[in-house]
Amino acid sequence: MDKRTEKRRIGDMGEKIACDFLEKRGFEIIERNYLRKWGEIDIITKKNGVIHFIEVKSVSSNVSGVTSKDSYRPEDNMHPWKLRRLARAIQTYLLDKKLDCDWQLDLVTVKMDDKSRRARVELIENIII
Repeated sequence: MDKRTEKRRIGDMGEKIACDFLEKRGFEIIERNYLRKWGEIDIITKKNGVIHFIEVKSVSSNVSGVTSKDSYRPEDNMHPWKLRRLARAIQTYLLDKKLDCDWQLDLVTVKMDDKSRRARVELIENIII
């Protein structure tokens, strides 16, 4: 039996969909779920010599309160405190790996429709922290 919460299940599914989406567009997946006490980076990729730190925001059509595909925007969950936590996690990752390279923060939104079993994925690049 799957003991994950509904939110965690949707998040895990969204991250898998995001990885597939990114790989099809030439991104190399370096690491997933880089976790520290002060923050987590969902996906770390590389493309054209640039490290991309990817935050994934997912929503499912079966979540209560969602009445249509466009009534809820997952990107609206990128609050200032979330950006601060991401910035700290990114700094830690770069120091841990001793990297001195170009990098950027990107957002992948995944809107899943449970009835059709399809997802709409969007990449929003180079978010300013």
